[in-house]
Amino acid sequence: MIEDLQKYYGYLFEDALLKEIADVAIAKDVKANDVIIDIGSYITSIPLLLSGAIKILREDKEGDDLVLYYIEKGDTCAMTLSCCMGETKSKIKAVAETDVKLLMIPKQKMSEWLSKYKSWQEFILHSYHSRLQEFIDAIDTIAFLNMDQRLLKYLKDKALVNHNDTISVTHQQIANDLHTSRVVVSRLLKALEKQHKIELYRNQIKVLEL
Repeated sequence: MIEDLQKYYGYLFEDALLKEIADVAIAKDVKANDVIIDIGSYITSIPLLLSGAIKILREDKEGDDLVLYYIEKGDTCAMTLSCCMGETKSKIKAVAETDVKLLMIPKQKMSEWLSKYKSWQEFILHSYHSRLQEFIDAIDTIAFLNMDQRLLKYLKDKALVNHNDTISVTHQQIANDLHTSRVVVSRLLKALEKQHKIELYRNQIKVLEL
């Protein structure tokens, strides 16, 4: 564990903090598409990603999801930090976009390390700032972009977090993530293909403009 911490967090945290993390953290492997945190659950641990990517979603009253943003290795999720500090139920769903390896830190350590380690304080503040910017970007995308622009941005983001310009996804999965219908997604994908921005294959899409 300490080797992974050194690899992904050694440039952020001092050795003493890395050792404390290694002492208390619980390693967890999660398969792609598995739910890590569900809406309405109490959060007792803070995730630190070692590999893979996680998508963060909101859910409406009908139970339909909307993707807000992704977090990758070296990140944590500001919403889980907020819920830990406020001892409130989670308002987001976290789902593994790829196979994920992460460390779960007991929430009691969060406030202790905030006063003990300046590097941890800076990491938490940076995480809040990054996630806030991503929330703003998500709102801007929904409010100001047409659905075809939203779709192309979604495909680019998904390709980037998967580190592969060819992504495996069905039209229905895209529709679920974008909170729209499969018919609309299929029509817009065809239009994007005609514009030479993507190439369509069976349950796969190649993004030509990254």
